Amino acid sequence: MAPTVRPNLLYADESGQIYDHPGLLMLTRRGDELALPRPDEMTPLPPGSDVFLLPGRKAIGFDEETGEAIQLEENAVAAFVCPAYTVTGVAAYATQDEAPILPLMAYSAVGYANGRFWVAAKKVDEDRRQIFEGIPNDRIEKGAQKWLRKFPDNRLVGHLARCALTFCCPAAKNLALGRFEAPLPTSQACNARCVGCISYQPEDSGFCSPQNRIDFRPTPQEVCEIMMEHNRHEKKRPVYSFGQGCEGEPLTEAKTIAKAIAAFRAAGGEGTVNINTNASLPETIEPLAKAGLNSIRVSMNSANPALYQAYYRPAGYSGFDAVRNTVTEAKRNGLFVSLNYLFFPGVNDTEGELTMLQDFVTDLKVDFIQLRNLNLDPELYLDLAKPFVPGPSMGFTNFKKRLKKAAPWLNFGYFNPFLGGE
Repeated sequence: MAPTVRPNLLYADESGQIYDHPGLLMLTRRGDELALPRPDEMTPLPPGSDVFLLPGRKAIGFDEETGEAIQLEENAVAAFVCPAYTVTGVAAYATQDEAPILPLMAYSAVGYANGRFWVAAKKVDEDRRQIFEGIPNDRIEKGAQKWLRKFPDNRLVGHLARCALTFCCPAAKNLALGRFEAPLPTSQACNARCVGCISYQPEDSGFCSPQNRIDFRPTPQEVCEIMMEHNRHEKKRPVYSFGQGCEGEPLTEAKTIAKAIAAFRAAGGEGTVNINTNASLPETIEPLAKAGLNSIRVSMNSANPALYQAYYRPAGYSGFDAVRNTVTEAKRNGLFVSLNYLFFPGVNDTEGELTMLQDFVTDLKVDFIQLRNLNLDPELYLDLAKPFVPGPSMGFTNFKKRLKKAAPWLNFGYFNPFLGGE
């Protein structure tokens, strides 16, 4: 049963101290619409989440007595919700002149009621893959150092150890702990110029890339060593994933990847071998499948070709046609197909967007959708999306129910699922 809470507005002073407003309710933004949060789309703030002020943006709350949205002089507040949760409503605020561009994060509406914080977000995966509560940092450090001692000449091990120890990458930390999903970055370059790319941003973009892109091409042997070692540690549900936040497009290194997978399978390697990709190069799929790939996760912000093009800005492939062709090839070769569907409230949960996604999923028989958040300054993305997204938001819950009704076989989550066996 949905919680019957009516959270108060949160705001922050210039020092960052956060307060709840006794006379105003929390509002959410979905597209151009400011509205009270839907009761079935609210969640207590999960552990591992952050609450912070939004510089240059004034808080907006709802006055029940007048029925009006009220702007305060104080700063707006938002939450970055931990993995496994999808944001259902963006923080409501009024942007001031000279306000800085917000970092590459998702900005959930957050309020306060009954002694706790509440966010406009829904849990979509029970997997605890990126929860590190109760795990001491020295255990992660010891694990990373053990990898370095065992494989002193493996450059990819050195890169991932640095990711775990310096950048606190959840995937790299899991590798150090010998659990869940092994990250396998391979590509220095990308054939798209995504607006929200986290590993490369031009100097004039206004963004700072939160991750450093890999600066060498791993050999198949370096990759296979990591896969085999992870296979020795993670016995229950090993997953191996090419296509990480610290690299470009992995399909541009398909030959190296295919050799690594083939060597892993020939040595008895078991588990789910997956590639996270923009699905730009359909001709690479059959060789990868023959080598032993069994899962592909396709990133897209929209099934609308025009909005997809505006966000991904393809530089070395034909855009959405290539995505369709790659998914077709993946299904033809027996691969499990997930969509890394970058959800943004007020864009993806509109009628036109849902219709195009339903058509894509049902035509191509997509198996799974990872309902992840699109991490970008909300106003920048809404300006980008507005020409392509007419109509009001139906809400996240209705979006998910209607998609499931159109494709009953479809499952939802947040992480790459373990498929079992080879």
